[in-house]
Amino acid sequence: MNALQTNGQHSQIIQRSKVLIVEDETLFARAVAKHLNKADFDCECAENLADARALIKQFQPDLVLLDMRLPDGNGFDLIADLVDQKINVIVMTAYGEVSDAVQAIKLGADDYLKKPIDLDELLLVIQKNEKKFELQASVDYAKQRNAHDSEAAMLLGDSPAMESIRVQIERISQLGNLMDAVPPSVLISGETGTGKDVAARMLHALCAKKDKPFIHVDCASFPTELIESELFGHEKGAFTNAIASRPGLIEAAEDGTLFLDEIGEIPLPLQAKLLNVLERRQVRRLGSTKERNVPARLIAATNRDLHAMANQGQFRSDLYFRLNVISLHMPPLRERERDAVMLAKHFMRLTERRYGLIAHSFTLTALEAIQSYQWPGNVRELRHLINRAVLLSMQANISANDLALPSVRIVDIGLAVEQNSTTPTLDAAEKNMLIAALELSHKNVSKAARHLGITRMKMRYRMEKHGIDV
Repeated sequence: MNALQTNGQHSQIIQRSKVLIVEDETLFARAVAKHLNKADFDCECAENLADARALIKQFQPDLVLLDMRLPDGNGFDLIADLVDQKINVIVMTAYGEVSDAVQAIKLGADDYLKKPIDLDELLLVIQKNEKKFELQASVDYAKQRNAHDSEAAMLLGDSPAMESIRVQIERISQLGNLMDAVPPSVLISGETGTGKDVAARMLHALCAKKDKPFIHVDCASFPTELIESELFGHEKGAFTNAIASRPGLIEAAEDGTLFLDEIGEIPLPLQAKLLNVLERRQVRRLGSTKERNVPARLIAATNRDLHAMANQGQFRSDLYFRLNVISLHMPPLRERERDAVMLAKHFMRLTERRYGLIAHSFTLTALEAIQSYQWPGNVRELRHLINRAVLLSMQANISANDLALPSVRIVDIGLAVEQNSTTPTLDAAEKNMLIAALELSHKNVSKAARHLGITRMKMRYRMEKHGIDV
């Protein structure tokens, strides 16, 4: 329903909620309509089932107040149609007809009221159910969106590398379904843009608890001072501005899946706390003495070498071994033979459908460019580039020029030095690599950092070090 409320008061209405009152007592129906109109509802009245069916098509109500005894039939005859059309129903029954109300609820009605009906009580019941309707609509939308995302975000590719990944994912999912306990942790490694998040979602979608929450936590996006509260939650007064208790993202995963993306960015002090959660399967909010169970399975992903980081003291070795129970490595796109062309065509069709565009095709030169390019940003770079080419193309055939592939390839920059430098230096190579990444990402610092596999903060630090200003 569409009526907006703030603290019990109706605020500015974008679209008034529509209520159809199906009641053969005309005076009562008019009184209800007048009362609801004052509360910013848009109302229509019908005295029988025939009129109600006609108004449902014409008026398209959000809610139907339905009397069970009507001149041309029983309210039961209408409930099934309303439920099929996802129209909410509150039935009104006379005294002594509680059995009718119970039957109506079983058929899909949302609530019931017994006559005689107090108009203020009626309004409260509608407002109470309105919040429930809005919540259900949000849940339905989220399910549809996730279903669409799952369909669009598939691990496509005919290369042996991708076939091996799909087999591993299916095997890992089956392993989890055979166990009553929490499935073992999975560590997904690979360069930025190779589809680590897609692999994590596939692992969740293939498990027995696919209808449970999937909580994606981008560890690199949280400021250091906030990540502990975001992950573990906090109690009221635990720190300044903690005005209310709040569960963390670990709790929010419930018995679904917790996906910790870029886990190598978690600060060392928090790594010990996360290890404790994994070992004991319990979490304690900041400022609390109560332990809460953590039944969620854990999937972690990283574009960094955690084993090397552990050897250098930058990542806890005990946490690394606890995460790396089952490992999955996502291959870079440049090692996937002809997958780039297949993915390019897939992303082209997705963009066409999403924006209602005409069918496009790639010229031979465009296909050769896609095949020969090294794709330092992997699948993510390919998807964004194809989206841009399809949206900006003025004709059906997309050429190599339309793709506008960068002329500078980051994979080759590691050997480059400044042209005026006679002796190659590490600083010169690093500076050239930063400049190339910024050119490739059109001076978008965050995107350039992702291309290089580092955080935005580290990118900024190195830019200042070499005097690079965008």
